[in-house]
Amino acid sequence: MLAPEHTGTGPAEDAFDAITWILGNAEALNVDPGRIAVMGDSGGDGVAAGAAILAREKGIALAKQILIYPMLDDRNVTPDPAIAPYVGWNWDSNWTCWHALLGDSIGADGVSAIAAPGRLTDFRDLPQTYIEVGELDIFRDESMRYAQGLYHAGISCELSILAGVAHGHDRMSVEIEVARSSLANRGRILGSL
Repeated sequence: MLAPEHTGTGPAEDAFDAITWILGNAEALNVDPGRIAVMGDSGGDGVAAGAAILAREKGIALAKQILIYPMLDDRNVTPDPAIAPYVGWNWDSNWTCWHALLGDSIGADGVSAIAAPGRLTDFRDLPQTYIEVGELDIFRDESMRYAQGLYHAGISCELSILAGVAHGHDRMSVEIEVARSSLANRGRILGSL
């Protein structure tokens, strides 16, 4: 489901339903239930991280969450002048996307961390995490805060901040070195499951 027809926690709940379906059909699918991870990029990472939070709340242990330039915090709508000239995804686009998901609740108190994982305050019992974000991505600081929350809760987290890189760098060309390196890192993380 997509916003704005399905708002708030709905997308993360759908992703969680997919996780429970996979677990319920693991034997028929020949899936090891101990090796299930969530992964996404950009706005899809907010959904993946929200599903991981729901899994934790329901007592389901995921092996890992893999967050690629994750969109986590609806309060990130004020431009950073140091990186504004270089961004691919800007703060106006960010506001539009969050507004589609949260409506007039964007930036307000009481937004669920399942809808906006950057709101999370209790990181205990989340899965091991890999976060990759560019230095020139508007999601850099919220990614660092999310990683810090994981570290403080004792959760293993690999945070990769790519120097001189903007949002969606891997979609520009897989021929550039940073994209090849990113894809290799993601393959390494997936191979560790």
